[in-house]
Amino acid sequence: MADKRDIRSMTPEELTEAVTALGEKAYRAGQIFQRLHRDCVTSFDDITTISKAFRGILSNNFEIFAASIAKKLVSEYDSTVKYLFRLHDGAYVESVVMRYKYGLTVCVSTQVGCNMGCRFCASTLDGKQRDLTASEILAQLYAAQRDLGESISHIVLMGMGEPLDNYDNVLRFLRLVTDERGQNKSMRNISLSTCGIVPKMYALADENLGLTLSVSLHAPNDEIRQRTMPVAKRWSIEALLKACRDYTQKTGRRISFEYAMVDGVNDSDACAYELADRLAGMLCHVNLIPVNEVAETRLRRSKRERIDRFRRILEQKHINVTVRRHLGADINASCGQLRRQTQKQDQETAATP
Repeated sequence: MADKRDIRSMTPEELTEAVTALGEKAYRAGQIFQRLHRDCVTSFDDITTISKAFRGILSNNFEIFAASIAKKLVSEYDSTVKYLFRLHDGAYVESVVMRYKYGLTVCVSTQVGCNMGCRFCASTLDGKQRDLTASEILAQLYAAQRDLGESISHIVLMGMGEPLDNYDNVLRFLRLVTDERGQNKSMRNISLSTCGIVPKMYALADENLGLTLSVSLHAPNDEIRQRTMPVAKRWSIEALLKACRDYTQKTGRRISFEYAMVDGVNDSDACAYELADRLAGMLCHVNLIPVNEVAETRLRRSKRERIDRFRRILEQKHINVTVRRHLGADINASCGQLRRQTQKQDQETAATP
């Protein structure tokens, strides 16, 4: 049936309406929702709390979209796991699971590719193929937990794609993954990263969800930011930082600024002082990130002593700052690179007579 509905993207209310429309009692929707989201089944045959006949009816009307592991890489240094997932239509997305003292964190993708064009990112090199549905974002978490045999407590929407460019599906994902009838993840353990789509930041603030908003800043001024991030040509750094201040005032939540350290581009003392002045008085944290080097660009990671000097300047100016650990270095844990390599291999295989 060509018009089967995506059942795992449905809210409990939508599922109840769909189940009763098919002639079943409303409480069955709760049983189905729990099996889909708490037990993470991938087949209607596994929903044994309902009759075999109704499982057949569900199969005729709905799809359960899952993610299959196409490739899996495990770091020998820090146990970081990188997954390349294959979706139902053959598209690839990447996820990374990182191990910290407090537990596991998964970094999930929200789009197949990305249209934002940031120069230091591999995900955007071929543009955006399509948005991911809520179920396809969930599928990355569910597949990783199933493979590792462990529960993942923290979620970062910082993989392939710009989450706020897929706003409705991402919002639906957030509501589903935190639903107490399913995974019941804490919204306070979820971080959403944006390159700075200002109107959607205001919309997210109005939702008052309690998550952490991470903003990819990467420069202290428009001149540098526009050279590396096309989105900066649409919304100035002043407009972006105003949206950030308004977000913290509305939600009471601290903003996390991601700052990729690029050798000779944004890592000077002058940049550090300017950044500190920009952020003075804001409820925020700066995360300095040695940039992930991508073969297709000429951007190179700042030297360690330069990163340390930059950090010290921010600390002297009373800005909360840390340097991100470089996890998964031996498996290219930054998203986008493994997908491009696999797509190229697939194309070469298809072209071989």
